[in-house]
Amino acid sequence: MSWSLNIGKVAGTIVRVHITFLLFLAWIFAASYASNGAASAWNSLLFMVLLFLCVLLHEFGHIFTARAFGVSTPFVTLLPIGGVAQLERIPEEPWEEFLIAIAGPLVNVAITLVLLLFGAQLTSTAVGAVDNAHIAMIDRLAAVNLFLAVFNLIPAFPMDGGRVLRALLASRFGYVRATELAASIGQFVAFALGFIGLLYNPILIFIAIFVYLAAASESHMVALRAVSRGVPVSHAMMTQFATLTPEAHIDEAVQTLLQTSQGEFPVVDGGGKPVGLLGRGDLIRAIKTLGPDARVGEAMTTDMPVIPYRATLEQAFKLLQEKQAQAVAVTDAAGKLSGLVTGETIAEMMMLQEIMPKGTAAGPWGRAAGA
Repeated sequence: MSWSLNIGKVAGTIVRVHITFLLFLAWIFAASYASNGAASAWNSLLFMVLLFLCVLLHEFGHIFTARAFGVSTPFVTLLPIGGVAQLERIPEEPWEEFLIAIAGPLVNVAITLVLLLFGAQLTSTAVGAVDNAHIAMIDRLAAVNLFLAVFNLIPAFPMDGGRVLRALLASRFGYVRATELAASIGQFVAFALGFIGLLYNPILIFIAIFVYLAAASESHMVALRAVSRGVPVSHAMMTQFATLTPEAHIDEAVQTLLQTSQGEFPVVDGGGKPVGLLGRGDLIRAIKTLGPDARVGEAMTTDMPVIPYRATLEQAFKLLQEKQAQAVAVTDAAGKLSGLVTGETIAEMMMLQEIMPKGTAAGPWGRAAGA
């Protein structure tokens, strides 16, 4: 995720803090200082830091449970709205996803119970005024952890409740259909939150928008993965594209960008083997920092994922997700670049399959049934 700062690594997972989270802490401190002075400001800041420590523990509940099923987590990012653990993949076994999803809220329940053992009081005052500095810190932390557990079980993506719901539905309807149903329910919940927000709290409107978009995104991503299953990558890759060499000047890349509709340019060596990728963003940064005379090799991304032409499109799609790559290079038997797969490639394939008559596979990767 862009605009994030690495603050360390815990149990093999990189912990990142999004810049908006730091701005949020600064705003909390400034607002509290302006209203009630320095003591209140430091108290509010400490509470927010402890709160997001609880959010981080929530995410590691997901991470450690996922690891038990062989799913690694490269990084976790703290945002003003909570935490996001980037799982390498989402298991399609319903009971595995159920346990991974429920682990986060259970961590918050466990934190609440521990705080109660240490003397916290779950009073109605603490539950209703967690931002009140006059209420004991431990009471507010217990209340907010209980709230996080309940809130995250709302049956809507990206909350854990949406994944719990999908896991329960998947055992009967299958993964793709379960995702569609869970996403639809999540969008209905978003409309309900938005309506309540109009009447009581405008913040709920922003949460509703976020939930609605997340539900649509989750459904779209699962549909993309489903349509890519079993399709040879060589039948669905781009084969008409411009390439660059590491020795080429940046101004040559600019001319190529202007002359084509590409946004990403594979970089190949003298033997035609892929060695990197130059994206539009890389190109712009290179012009600003290195100048037009710099070489492409100085600006390109060198960790572009590569798969052989015998691989499946599903494997390419997983690499796009796991590596957060702009494109996947496809090589022939000699290791030379023969094609590219991007998110747009798979999205266009799905769009074509949706509009084709039943029994017909769209595009060059398939033929009409029985043909």
